[in-house]
Amino acid sequence: MGSRASTLLREEEIEEIKKETGFSHSQITRLYSRFTSLDKGENGTLSREDFQRIPELAINPLGDRIINAFFPEGEDQVNFRGFMRTLAHFRPIEDNEKNKDPIASEPLNSRSNKLLFAFRLYDLDRDDKISRDELLQVRMGSGKGRLTCTETIM
Repeated sequence: MGSRASTLLREEEIEEIKKETGFSHSQITRLYSRFTSLDKGENGTLSREDFQRIPELAINPLGDRIINAFFPEGEDQVNFRGFMRTLAHFRPIEDNEKNKDPIASEPLNSRSNKLLFAFRLYDLDRDDKISRDELLQVRMGSGKGRLTCTETIM
C-alpha cells in the first residue's frame, strides 16, 4: 500500500495539507497509507462503517462521537483532506506565537480550536450547550444546568 499511497497523493497536495494541518511530509504519507487501507470501497473516501472497523474506536466510550467529528453535518463520507483536518485537532499544541503570521488563520491544533472541537464532541444536538444527558451518555458524571460553548471557552 505504500506505493499506492505515494502515487495517488501529489506533492502539491502534501504541501497544502502540511500548511493547513501542521503534519510533516512523512506523517501525511503514513496517514494517507492508513486512510487508503481503511477505504474498503476504494473510492477515495471513508464512511462511518470504515471507522467503526478500527478496534480502538470500537472500544472507546467516545468512539461514536469521535467518528461523527470526521463528518460535517449531512455528510456520510469524508475525503483525505477532511480526514487530515480532523486529525490535526489531536496534534500537540505547539508554540505558535513565535511563527505566527498575522494574516494566517489560527492553527487547527490551537488551544481554542481544540477546545471547540472537544466541546462539539459532547454537544450532540449541536445547540451550543452541553446538557446533563449529553454528559451522562459517556458516563462522565452529572451536572446541573447547561454549559454553553461561550462560557466554556472563557
